[in-house]
Amino acid sequence: MRYFRWFVLTAVALAAVACRPEPQQFALRLDTDSYSFRVTADQLPPRAREQTKYTIVVSDRETKQPIEGGEGRMFASNAGPDDPDRRTVWDGLAAAEQVGTYTANMSFVTAGNWAMALEFRRDSTSPLERVDWRQDIRPEAPAFPGDTGT
Repeated sequence: MRYFRWFVLTAVALAAVACRPEPQQFALRLDTDSYSFRVTADQLPPRAREQTKYTIVVSDRETKQPIEGGEGRMFASNAGPDDPDRRTVWDGLAAAEQVGTYTANMSFVTAGNWAMALEFRRDSTSPLERVDWRQDIRPEAPAFPGDTGT
């Protein structure tokens, strides 16, 4: 009987550990006058010269309802407008399977601090609304183990 009780307690503990939720993914929360955005990326911070998939969940700021059929784009620049080394990347938002969810793929050409922006509208009759933030981009990954990049 004593071993049975120990077995049951162990089984319950293992079941509790197995049922815990997945680690929560970092989400950047941004708002405009009309929309709330939740932006996540498949890797944070992103690496230079690697494609990063951003997932953007858009909801109405007042009703909290997801926005379907919207239009928008994500874009980023690594320097000021007068800098000769300025690079800009962008991608249009594509609707994902989940309601109110869109994706964009970005590939940053250099490491450093990038100015990011997201523009979105509910439909073609609505004005574009924009949010801005800064994103650190890590150096590109080594080509092979031991590669020093020189």
